[in-house]
Formats: sequence, structure tokens, C-alpha cells
Amino acid sequence: MSISEDPNVQDVTKEHSGGTSAAVQDRSIGAIISETRNLTAEQVEQILAHQRKTGVRFGEAAIALGFASTDDVLFALAQQFHYPYAAEEQRKLSPELVALNQPFSLQAEAFRAIRSQVMMRVFGEADAPRRALAVVSPDSGDGKTYFAANLAVTLAQLGGRTLLVDADLRAPRQHDVFNVRNDAGLSGILSGRAEAQVVQQVAGVPSLFILPVGITPPNPVELVERPAFGLLIRELVAKFDHVVVDTPAATLGSDASVIAARCGNALVVARKNSSRMSALQDLIATLTGTPARVAGVIVNEF
Repeated sequence: MSISEDPNVQDVTKEHSGGTSAAVQDRSIGAIISETRNLTAEQVEQILAHQRKTGVRFGEAAIALGFASTDDVLFALAQQFHYPYAAEEQRKLSPELVALNQPFSLQAEAFRAIRSQVMMRVFGEADAPRRALAVVSPDSGDGKTYFAANLAVTLAQLGGRTLLVDADLRAPRQHDVFNVRNDAGLSGILSGRAEAQVVQQVAGVPSLFILPVGITPPNPVELVERPAFGLLIRELVAKFDHVVVDTPAATLGSDASVIAARCGNALVVARKNSSRMSALQDLIATLTGTPARVAGVIVNEF
């Protein structure tokens, strides 16, 4: 099968070739809070009076008077600086997305630090061919899906078009993490079925897209070993600035190493006080024997 000739795969990218949305017109914190909380002119005047009297910022004055919450101010700051921040309802639906739900937390800051390293080691090499990044782990429960999701969020927060591919064809979870449909996806593409709109944009994050698994197939290893998977990855890295790929646990089969080889880069995730050193060493040794370059090892405490 030729990926470039498959209209099914063309649908993956053609709808999202326009880049990020137009820049949001700059507004003051006060204007954003007023709109979000539907403040009356009288309430705004009370806030301004308190602001003049105490010398605090508008947001602090609004909180002091009970017209806004700390969350309202954080949301307004995110809007002013064009920084994706999840609304309260979305935070309830996707609690694992700490980089989106709590962008000013220590956990989010840790993901940004890892993002900086990934940008330098994987996506920042000007002369190197563009490649995807496979996130792999020795065993189930290591936090690989959680890590891949939040890394993708932080990459998208830079403004570059980021695609998260759920290639865990055994126990997919990214559609649950992001609360998106899973009726069509990667498995359908690789099996040659015609499925439209397999790539979905994440609500509230204009630069982030997700390709879920779709129907869980009975032959996951065979699907990722087919040439179609490698061709698809090459086409996706040409269409998106960053491509992050979630994988099955290494203990479940050879899928992870095969996917990493097709992606060209691998980031290993181990879990603190849980992952066995022998399993971690075996996984790294296996990856070393493939075309994939190991970008690093992350110890997850989540």
C-alpha cells in the first residue's frame, strides 16, 4: 500500500495544514476576568477602587472582594499570554493532564524541563532528518501513557503543531486521557480501512492533535511491522513539527522496539520504586540493537 496515494491517510493531515490559529488580540487581565465572570460595571468599579486604594493588581483586588477566584486569575493570565490552560470542566474529564490542568505546578515545570532536553536532543537538530519520538517502558503501570500525554501538551504549548499517536494497540488509553472519540484511528489505517477524521484536535490546545488507536486489533505486532506503519510515520513527521508515539509495555511483546525503530528516537520511562533494573537494562539493550536512538531515561514518580 502506498501511503501517499491512500485518501484515508491524506485525511490525517490535509485538514490541519493551515498552522495555528490567528493570534488572539491582546486584552488586559481585567477585561478577561470581567468577561469570564460576567462582572457588572458596578462590580468592576468596586474592583478598580479597591485596586487604587491598596495598590494591588486587578486580579488580586477581584479575589479580595470575592468577585473572582485564583483559578479565574490563572485562566486570565494564560489567555493574556496565549498559553493553553484547561477550563474547570475539562480538568475534571482529563485529570492526568497536569501540564494543561496545572501549568504553573511543580509537575508541569518538571515536564517543561524534560521538554527542553527533548527539543535539544530529538527535535532541535537542524541537520538531522526529522524523526518521531517513541515513549517506551519496561512494564505496564510505569506511567508511560501519562508521560507521553503531558510531554505532547508541553510541546504544543510552544506553538509548534504536535501530534500524539497512540500506538499501544494492546491496551490503548490516550483517548481516555484526552476524552476524545476512539471509533476510528491507527489500527484502521494500518489495516487499510477507509476511515475519515482519524486525527482529532484537542479542545483548548490549538496546536495539539491526537491519533487514537481505534478498534483494538488481534494482531498488533504484525500491524506495526508492516511497511505501512513506517511510511505513515514518515508522512506524519513531514506534516507536524513534533510527533510523539505511545507504545505498549515491553513485557507484552516486541511492539515497543519495532515502533521505536520506525520512529528513530526512543525515550525510556521507568517507575520509581517499581521498575526492575534488569527489565530496564534488557529494554535499553534491545533498543540499542535497533535503528532507534535512545534519547534518555526518565524516572517517573507519578
